Amino acid sequence: MTEVAILTPDPADIAYPDLWPKVLARLQRALDGADIRTVPTPWTDHVDSGEGLKGYAHVLPLLVWGYHRDHARWLRACASWERDGAAISNPASVLAWNSDKRYLSVLAGRGVAIPPTAWTERLTQAQVDRAFDETGADELIVKPSVSGGAWKTRRLRRGDAVEETTGITMLIQPYLPTIESEGETSLLYFGGRLSHVVNKRPVAGDFRIQEEFGGRYTLLPSPPAGAVALAEQVLAAVDEPLLYARIDVVPDADGRWLLMEAELIEPDFYLGVDPSQGAGFARAMRASLADGVPA
Repeated sequence: MTEVAILTPDPADIAYPDLWPKVLARLQRALDGADIRTVPTPWTDHVDSGEGLKGYAHVLPLLVWGYHRDHARWLRACASWERDGAAISNPASVLAWNSDKRYLSVLAGRGVAIPPTAWTERLTQAQVDRAFDETGADELIVKPSVSGGAWKTRRLRRGDAVEETTGITMLIQPYLPTIESEGETSLLYFGGRLSHVVNKRPVAGDFRIQEEFGGRYTLLPSPPAGAVALAEQVLAAVDEPLLYARIDVVPDADGRWLLMEAELIEPDFYLGVDPSQGAGFARAMRASLADGVPA
């Protein structure tokens, strides 16, 4: 049986102690069916060297939850894995690039539609007030460019006090009410092929669609054509050998699809609602191993 590593959270990170093992179990069941044995190992055990990962046929960083709270160490780890030739997917260079949401501006420069976004190294009350005036939005979303799972993400209304920050890149976007009425649509790609599409909606009164905040996930048997077109445009714009990708999109008030995130590091594949229970990912993994290349 082929043995691959799955990178897991730092043992000292107790943010989601009950959630990530469930996701790991789903991944293990899917890969077991393709005769692939998975070995969990904390990503923080391999920061300064990739040598300890070279004994595995492949390395999957699918549970590196919490890397955003120690981003400097994460970038150091990615550099080590690339330098030492760890067989990791997605590629270590992609893992570093995708960990900072400034990648959205790169994709926008390649023609991908994203929400209107302002970037700042110093968040102030005056700046947020100006963003309200310039966008005409009733509400704004403010979050760090290095974040995950809605960490330090705030939804602001006019007149709300802003926690000012310095030395941290923040992004400011108009809040899209369609996140509540239409939900966020996630398109899962394995080996470049669309596997399944999931609609995610927050509980009433919230905007966070993550499971830990009560988000509800529903399989879409017929994905919206506009969402698929945007997702494939994103993958073409990334132009890297990707074993997996989750593309999160939302329509605006005019029905135009916008990219919210291209999740290329540790996306939940939502295998709990995947009709094939991850068989598509297992096939892509098996094909990658047979080819002897990352994807």
